[in-house]
Amino acid sequence: MNTQVLWTNFLNQIKDELSSLAFDTWFSDTKLYRLDEGKAIIIVPMPIHKKHLSDNYDEQIKYILNNITGTNFDLEFVLEEEVKESEQKNMEVSRVEAIPEGVPHNREQTNLNQKYTFENFIVGNSNKFAQAAALSVAENPGKMYNPLFIYGNSGLGKTHLMHAIGNYIVDNTNKRVLYVTSDQFIQDFIGINKKDNNGTNFNYVDFFKNKYRNVDVLIIDDIQFLGGATQTQQEFFHTFNTLYSDSKQIIISSDRSPDDLKLLEDRLRTRFCWGLTVNIFPPDFNLRMEIIRRKIAAGNFEKEIPEDVIEYIASNMGNDVRQLEGSITRLIAYSAIMGGTTVTLNLAIDALKDFISKGISEKNDVHRIQKVVAEFFQITVEDIRSKKRSSNIAFPRQIAMYLCRHMTSESFPKIGTEFGGKDHSTVMHSVEKIENEIKVNKDLENIVEKLKKDIE
Repeated sequence: MNTQVLWTNFLNQIKDELSSLAFDTWFSDTKLYRLDEGKAIIIVPMPIHKKHLSDNYDEQIKYILNNITGTNFDLEFVLEEEVKESEQKNMEVSRVEAIPEGVPHNREQTNLNQKYTFENFIVGNSNKFAQAAALSVAENPGKMYNPLFIYGNSGLGKTHLMHAIGNYIVDNTNKRVLYVTSDQFIQDFIGINKKDNNGTNFNYVDFFKNKYRNVDVLIIDDIQFLGGATQTQQEFFHTFNTLYSDSKQIIISSDRSPDDLKLLEDRLRTRFCWGLTVNIFPPDFNLRMEIIRRKIAAGNFEKEIPEDVIEYIASNMGNDVRQLEGSITRLIAYSAIMGGTTVTLNLAIDALKDFISKGISEKNDVHRIQKVVAEFFQITVEDIRSKKRSSNIAFPRQIAMYLCRHMTSESFPKIGTEFGGKDHSTVMHSVEKIENEIKVNKDLENIVEKLKKDIE
């Protein structure tokens, strides 16, 4: 069976298993390039198809191909351009320009931090799109999403992604990469006004233009700090135009979207939107948990950190990744200072109490629910959060958990953490129990309704 007939059979089968939207988006423009030593090489129209097909349809594609051919194939997704450029070579999924032998990287002049890579960037729902866009740019610098504008609050991973793009390009191509902050750009521009021994500034002008315009990839961090520096903005405008017209990749980050950079010239903000603008959102609870686990694993700490402590940190230390990582370091140091004490939830609460934002208990919906329920049943909030199992405490605790689940957007693990480190399965059991009892117990239903009104 030739490849064209084989792929036609494949498309007919997978089309029956997908919605028309999914098929048209991800499969209709694909082709089977060849079967080579146990590998099916599939041509896709855009780089984003590579990642999406690999992440979401890998097993489904393999299963159908196996049914048609009777053979298990590994999958490789490539672009049409890559096929044309490298007919004689074995193509890679992330095919980029090869590094000529003997060409030095000169990494020192890139200003890149080698520890920031795509491999150690932790991906979750809040940053998945930004990571995919960054990888696409790294694979095809100057060809896709130019400029790439990444924005979001401090500590969410913008700088990590920018360095990851630069490191990927340096490791896989001979392109010249430069990473700078906007402060460094301003300082270098101010240097143009210096005079050399001949009383001119020609040397400094040449230095500036060679540094910023004679590169293939310019990465500039915290562009918002150009606000107010009018002359520097004009120079960046000309630098941007020069690089863009030469199809050089430009990557920019900011703490706000281009539309919100009111101190920058309109012509700059307009150009920032020519390519792709992506937002990195604060990490959700599950991503914060994964960040903390990775930090612990990378730190090779002697002491084991239990899951309830990880949940406590993820629930209470905010969204800043640096703060999450710093809390682990402080916790381990605190344990050592306390004579090597075992890391427990109580130890974590004590060690990190000064780091939790003031007023969090006043703003936290879970805490407010606990307070209202405790007052109604004439017990204390400490009782509800304790491990006491007497019925006069356990039952109000279950009601409070039920209300937290139905009146807030918090997850089962987060609610468990707020109730003294209870396991998420305990919370689930409590919620289900109250849900079932409300159906048959009118008095309990009235109590819950009254509590909801008090809380609201």
